[in-house]
Amino acid sequence: MAQAFLDMLYSLGSCLNCIPGSPTLKINNRSFKILRLLGEGGFSYVYLVQDTATSELLALKKIRCPFGAESVAQAMHEVEAYKLFARSEGIIHFVDYSIASERSDPQSKTVYVLLPYYRRGNLQDMINANLVNHTRFPEKRLMVLFLGVCRALREMHFYKGGGGGGGGATQERMEMRAGAEVSKRRGDKGPVQTAGADEDDEDEQQRPLMGDEGLPGAGEVRSYAHRDIKPGNIMISDSGSDPILMDLGSIATSPIPITSRSLAIATQDTAAEHSTMPYRAPELFDVKTGTVIDTKVDIWSLGCTLYACLVGKSPFEMRSDETGGSLSICVLSGDWRFPDEGRESKKAKAKGKGVAAPGGAGGEGSSTPAVAPAADDEAISEPIREVVRRCLKVEPTERPDIDELIEMVEKVIEELPEDAS
Repeated sequence: MAQAFLDMLYSLGSCLNCIPGSPTLKINNRSFKILRLLGEGGFSYVYLVQDTATSELLALKKIRCPFGAESVAQAMHEVEAYKLFARSEGIIHFVDYSIASERSDPQSKTVYVLLPYYRRGNLQDMINANLVNHTRFPEKRLMVLFLGVCRALREMHFYKGGGGGGGGATQERMEMRAGAEVSKRRGDKGPVQTAGADEDDEDEQQRPLMGDEGLPGAGEVRSYAHRDIKPGNIMISDSGSDPILMDLGSIATSPIPITSRSLAIATQDTAAEHSTMPYRAPELFDVKTGTVIDTKVDIWSLGCTLYACLVGKSPFEMRSDETGGSLSICVLSGDWRFPDEGRESKKAKAKGKGVAAPGGAGGEGSSTPAVAPAADDEAISEPIREVVRRCLKVEPTERPDIDELIEMVEKVIEELPEDAS
């Protein structure tokens, strides 16, 4: 943590001036006091800062861009996504941003993004607290929270033109970033001349991942996929009742037809970089030519997220830990289960052999059930399990779309009894 703090102070650029002897910085004429490190990952750090004039608490995300203009474009992709969904409910908005040059290397840039600070943290923090305290989410409250996540995600899956605050320049910069990403994945410095490739295939190789249709007009609906839905990317409002989607650096237009091998590789590599493995959809692990990548990747991630809230970790982390096998193989084969389902299988085998199962009378002819879920697993209601099962279909077309999922969750909430006080 100390090293990260020193790194931050050292790398503040001309538009983010440190005041000597004090952990204070300026962003576009606003002064902020650095309070503490909130988190880090990859090339980014997030700090809790306080406006020295108003005492407002904000989160400052520092994104290091050591690879020049290409990595700056990647960072700005996230900023432009914040602009695009600036008026969408349930999606985090940015307060301000700035780009600074590193003092040690003027060619190396750093992007700073000011975001709202949520004192309750994120959904992963709540999961961790449950694990430490041996508690669990009240089911109805959990499903209401999950419904809020689904509704926020619907704002992306069915984005209506004129609702965002980014303007045409936003979409243009997102497309430029996407085009640079394809070139980066191919290792190109310019257009590729592939032996034996026809003209259409060469055009497809250079197709921007974010699409080339431009910003949707007023009233026009455009679809975007988040591609990194997970508990750590779902903030909780200060009231504790509303989820807020964050970390928009992974967002992509949808659908994306995979019409060439180069595009398949680029899409798979981008997913490997931006989509967290235990929550990543199987079609992003092995992208095949001739397939379509669409918003169903988010439905899969929602299923993993709901499971993690119920059990404590992603279903594929759980299964991989149980078997000692590869997490990616578990995902690609759809190998997962609820914890008590494993015990039921073992008890059923014991019953078949005439061995009494713990906690019940075993053997043939017994009127007492040989299998009784443990109390902690019994709390997972069957309708909630079914929501998880529907989301975690390996075949994308078998998963519900976001509207179908919302309808399903609303019905579950209606059927669930009130949580115990």
